[in-house]
Amino acid sequence: MKGGTTFYFVTDGIESALKKAKEAAKDKDVRIGGGVSVVRQYLKVGLIDEMHLAFSPVFLGQGENLLSGIDLPAIGFKEAERVSTEKATHIVLKRQ
Repeated sequence: MKGGTTFYFVTDGIESALKKAKEAAKDKDVRIGGGVSVVRQYLKVGLIDEMHLAFSPVFLGQGENLLSGIDLPAIGFKEAERVSTEKATHIVLKRQ
């Protein structure tokens, strides 16, 4: 991609994908993409340390529920930062 971003598609499981991403990133951050289903899989097995959630007052329909059945405080997440504007609220959650 423009700017040097490269995407690799891994089909042998989330743990394998994360391992390969960490190896490629060396000491840099690794970000999880792929939609709600993918993020939920990583959350359920404790492989996410920090999340940046952006909420906008635009409703697009039902969509997928990111946090249904996942108790973030019970798995160690706490709010680390919150920034609100008229267009969105950004919340950063970190696992302690």
